[in-house]
Amino acid sequence: MLALSVVWLQFVLCIALIGWGGFRLSRYGDIIAEKTGMGGTWIGLVLMATVTSLPELITGISSVSIANAPDIAVGDVLGSCVFNLLIIVVLDFLYRKESVYTRASQGHVLTAGFGVVLIGFAGFNILLAGRGTLPVWGHVGIYSPIILLLYAVAMRTVFRYEREHISATAEGAAKRYPDVSLQQATLRYAGAAGVVVFSALWLPFVGKQLSVLMGWHQSFVGTMFVAFATSVPEVAVTIGALRVGAIDMAIGNVLGSNLFDIAILAIDDMLFFKGPLFSHVAPANAVTAFSAMMMTGVAIIGLLYRPQTRIFRTVGWASLFLFSIYLLNTYVIFMSGE
Repeated sequence: MLALSVVWLQFVLCIALIGWGGFRLSRYGDIIAEKTGMGGTWIGLVLMATVTSLPELITGISSVSIANAPDIAVGDVLGSCVFNLLIIVVLDFLYRKESVYTRASQGHVLTAGFGVVLIGFAGFNILLAGRGTLPVWGHVGIYSPIILLLYAVAMRTVFRYEREHISATAEGAAKRYPDVSLQQATLRYAGAAGVVVFSALWLPFVGKQLSVLMGWHQSFVGTMFVAFATSVPEVAVTIGALRVGAIDMAIGNVLGSNLFDIAILAIDDMLFFKGPLFSHVAPANAVTAFSAMMMTGVAIIGLLYRPQTRIFRTVGWASLFLFSIYLLNTYVIFMSGE
């Protein structure tokens, strides 16, 4: 009982450290983008995507190269995609003026569409791996270079769309941080990154202990608990954007992070030398991938249809569907523990 309490305490500590570090990373990453003139450019977009997804990246690398827990690596990435979409439900609940779908730009549909393609491609290859028919290239699945190529195409397309359709809205925010220099921001960014890296390296080992002591499968622990912990920065950034009325920044952060998260699977695969990563994980992870696809589809419908009614003055029907799919995925993953 004492050992279990210690493991849960370590898990909570990881969440706290990642949350603190993620909030600092987001703040100082924004300052660096402003001071260097990267704000609103493709480079700035990549920087912030890396910032909020850094825990998933480090946790995945640690899981496949040190902790030997491939299910936690894949479950973390796909679980983070599902959890990130659940954040939209939280936004819809917290934004009391009107439905969040009526305020968000329909341009997010482009990012969400690429998300469906990338997540679906990952789920498709997990199923192929389960049948033993996965094409390989050395120890790497052929899906990894394709994922990286699709991610590059998505980022370039989204950037070109933003450049053509979005006016220069950042002109009035030239001096939002006059009291912080670029050198100070860089040093503080590095310090916060160190905290996140340490916590994310530690997290897979805590996850493995948790799965053993609780009798849970690693795919469930990765999908639910590790994914929640590594998604804390996305929650902090998204809710922070909502508080200042930046709805598009909040929605864009959620959908953009999912693109980068799938790219992390390719990086994890290259660092897992026992063979293709998907060949060493539970097929149940495909359920999470297809759940993320369905949730992204619901988000696309909400952004295009723009439902204004709220159910019992809480959230719109689109958010209710998102929450229902999340609960269904949780139940299926838990029941499919092997």
